[in-house]
Amino acid sequence: MHATLPLLQATEFPALRRRTLDTLQVNLGYRCNQSCVHCHVNAGPKRTEMMDADTVALIPAVLAARGLATLDITGGAPEMHGDFRRLVREARALDVRVIDRCNLTILSEPGHEDLAEFLAAGRVEVVASLPCYSAANVDRQRGDGVFERSIAALRRLNALGYGRGTGDLVLNLVYNPLGPVLPPAQDVLEAAYKRELGAQFGIVFDRLFTLANMPIQRFGSMLISKGQFNDYIRLLKENFAAGNLDNVMCRSLVSVDWQGYLYDCDFNQQLGLALPGAGRPHLHDLLSDDLQGRAIRVADHCYGCTAGQGSSCGGAL
Repeated sequence: MHATLPLLQATEFPALRRRTLDTLQVNLGYRCNQSCVHCHVNAGPKRTEMMDADTVALIPAVLAARGLATLDITGGAPEMHGDFRRLVREARALDVRVIDRCNLTILSEPGHEDLAEFLAAGRVEVVASLPCYSAANVDRQRGDGVFERSIAALRRLNALGYGRGTGDLVLNLVYNPLGPVLPPAQDVLEAAYKRELGAQFGIVFDRLFTLANMPIQRFGSMLISKGQFNDYIRLLKENFAAGNLDNVMCRSLVSVDWQGYLYDCDFNQQLGLALPGAGRPHLHDLLSDDLQGRAIRVADHCYGCTAGQGSSCGGAL
């Protein structure tokens, strides 16, 4: 796979500093039941990197010590981690909002048959990947049969009460473009998703998040192989919107890798751009350290979060 960091480090992206920390985004590991072409963490069934029990145990302690409002759990398929359910229970016991970034097909994997019911019982917010409402487009990006399994999972979540707009069981979907283009207007695409998924399958959901593809890891390597990397970076820069700088997620979120090390965002994590600080900042440092006011590490991939309508883990900015 082609390395993208050397192509991103020389940057003119504006300097940024942190505000009050609100969200702990934790990557429990890179094992996944899928291997998606756009995956910026290069996750897959053969990956073995998974967070150990001692590091997992630090997470509720940090949530309590810093008074954080949100735990955002990602992977890979985070539900494949043996301590996923214990972590969810402990975070919810602290009255912390828990987000599960779910690929939907995990709900039908052997050993996870009761996962949907577990998530509903814990009032876990589900952010689910569904890159299109077309079966052909989804299967092209994520693998044969993924669309059918995803629709079945969404129907199951709906049957449990998810996506009904009550704010109790929140179900949000995620859209990524199929290639090196910016996402369309989020509100317009959300309306189309709701219309098509409702008419074809009777599916409802709360919000659609449109995310730009980042020129790193598997997607960035593909761009290099096709000779499209520089053109994509140019597209991101030409559509830079300074107004988005105020709301980028790195101002209030810190990303934690499977070893417990800290990064300004999930994308910096995948590039190995550690959180600035003495040594290599780790999850245990958050038991006592306040990150407010610290500089954020930026590079050219940051234009992906600020181009056009903007892009974050919560969708358009």
